[in-house]
Amino acid sequence: MVDINVNKISKTYTNGTKALEDVSFEIDSGEFYGLIGVNGAGKTTLINALTGQIKLDSGEISVLGFDASTEGEKVRANVGILPEKESPLSFMTPEEYFDFIGDVRGIEQKELNKKVNSWAERLDLVDEMDSMNRHLSRGQQQKVLFAGTFLHEPEVVFIDEPLANLDPIIQEELKDYLREYNNKGNTIILSTHHLEVATELCEKLGVMNNGTMIGEHNVEDLDSHDDIRELLTNNGDLDE
Repeated sequence: MVDINVNKISKTYTNGTKALEDVSFEIDSGEFYGLIGVNGAGKTTLINALTGQIKLDSGEISVLGFDASTEGEKVRANVGILPEKESPLSFMTPEEYFDFIGDVRGIEQKELNKKVNSWAERLDLVDEMDSMNRHLSRGQQQKVLFAGTFLHEPEVVFIDEPLANLDPIIQEELKDYLREYNNKGNTIILSTHHLEVATELCEKLGVMNNGTMIGEHNVEDLDSHDDIRELLTNNGDLDE
């Protein structure tokens, strides 16, 4: 079963920047799919397109049977989204933020409390639950965003540089969680410029460069594509 179908999409911004050009691919249900490329390759624009947050110039996207261009609200209601360089609502505490998400996502209060307590323990946030989000460190804010993305346990999740600003121990904890979540049959789309993270977590990679999908490769076969690895690792914006 295909969860996501992308057919010949293109997007040029008003300043003339061609962010996406004739991009096509599919993501099967239960797949851990990585979008890999240097900064500026078009990954974040593609995530925004997949979640119905920008208007395309041409092409079509289907996510869980919804047209992302005309049914963006339905797409976002049925998926989880962890954007890059975002912060939880500054005027709330983590506790209030999670309650807000629970209301929006329709999570029963008893179940929500159970999930929030579990995440607070997992991410070492117990002592910060009553602190204002704006007073948290960037790493603590990232933890809050990560937990909030998964509270309603969506079957499809889009995560853009999810491990940014986190210490190595928490990074490994969340890698384990993502593997477990994917093993339950959920679909995860990871956007990153960290090649090591992508190859460690994903089973398939879509390689982005200058707004185009220059290739798709099974992770186990990536070493045989020396041109792709050289393109990625020789650019200072992409880390091995």
